[in-house]
Amino acid sequence: MRTARIAWGGAIHAAVSHADGVQLPDGRVLAEADVVWLPPVQPGTIIALGLNYADHVKELSKELSSTSAEEPLAFLKTVSSVVGHRGFTPRPAEAAFMHYECELAVVIGQPAWRVKAAQALAHVAGYTVANDYAVRDYLENWYRPNLRVKNRDGGTVLGPWLVSADEVPDPQALALRTLVNGRLTQQGNTSDMIHTVAALIEYLSHFMTLMPGDIILTGTPEGVVNVNPGDQVVTEIDGIGRLLNTLV
Repeated sequence: MRTARIAWGGAIHAAVSHADGVQLPDGRVLAEADVVWLPPVQPGTIIALGLNYADHVKELSKELSSTSAEEPLAFLKTVSSVVGHRGFTPRPAEAAFMHYECELAVVIGQPAWRVKAAQALAHVAGYTVANDYAVRDYLENWYRPNLRVKNRDGGTVLGPWLVSADEVPDPQALALRTLVNGRLTQQGNTSDMIHTVAALIEYLSHFMTLMPGDIILTGTPEGVVNVNPGDQVVTEIDGIGRLLNTLV
């Protein structure tokens, strides 16, 4: 099942996918462009992963102070960083290099504490698409992202849909890609993750309780390029959705 959260007519609504846009619980169908898209779930704790694709580590190898993959590189993000489908993301005027990151986002559905990888996916409510922008100018070093790089207001795009876990039999077999102004600039597959979704849930739940609504951003493959105001960025994951965002 594909569900969304939208704002329309002065209220926030749950909606489901329809051939002509979105359908409200009362049956009304609205065009995609006529509603304001919110993140498909109200986010709890947002946990982001860096350097979780081997090709992206290689892409940044000249700048990285370490390329060890023994332990996931995880950091937290605030709710204010999140914006929905068809939303706008500010680009700092002084930044020389800001790039998108197409990522599979995992939404927790059941509390998880010290869960083993073999049982981890049973704690997942569903999946959505994320575009987690980074401003590389502000990195204190190339291995540990700081707040100005990855926790900017409106810098994490989520949506459009939450696709229920039962419709995604294998989260490690999904093709993903990014298009900037219609030009393909990034592509990869979740099979290339260094740490799988199940392994990440096991790792994180060993020291923190994952709660319903918590979101795990699982990293991005190689192919990041600089984007500028006015650029339209589409991040897609097969079977999950197509997420549109514009830089301002």
